[in-house]
Amino acid sequence: MYAIIETGGKQYRVQEGDVINVEKLKVAPSDRIEFDKVLAFSDGTGVSIGAPVLEEAKVFGTVIENGKADKVIIFKYKSKKDYRKKQGHRQPYTKVRIVAITPDGQVSDFDKKLEAAAAADKPAAPKTAKPATKPAVKKAEKKEIIKEETTVAKKAAKPAAKKDADKGEKKAAKPAAKKTTKKEQ
Repeated sequence: MYAIIETGGKQYRVQEGDVINVEKLKVAPSDRIEFDKVLAFSDGTGVSIGAPVLEEAKVFGTVIENGKADKVIIFKYKSKKDYRKKQGHRQPYTKVRIVAITPDGQVSDFDKKLEAAAAADKPAAPKTAKPATKPAVKKAEKKEIIKEETTVAKKAAKPAAKKDADKGEKKAAKPAAKKTTKKEQ
């Protein structure tokens, strides 16, 4: 079941449970709202289209929040004329959850649907931190462990450095072989 509604000069295709952002309305959060400009309605078996609206069909919803959209930057300039103008704009909106769609304007179990929608709008409970499975190590102990690891690494690196230095001396002692080119032969 879906309906096409008009609000704020725009048209929206909505179903029960949808959350839409419409042009700002003068309502407070958690208020009920009724859209009576229903342009089309479908119940799954057929489609009813208004001329221009369906008189008895209505869409009901609850307001989640009023807010502003992301900033849009408007930058105007004229080349070679030293004209630049920068401006920003944040469009206000109202976030609405669609609770019920009716072809005759009557809603059965509206309060139950409204409560379910309100429960869905509430933020989820914060997650609790998982308990640490590893035993906590004190800062002083961590410093001692790091010192031990660095001293062991330094001791292991010293003999290898001596061997590399000895190899370098042997290579330097051998005279480099002279390469001959075809012109010299």
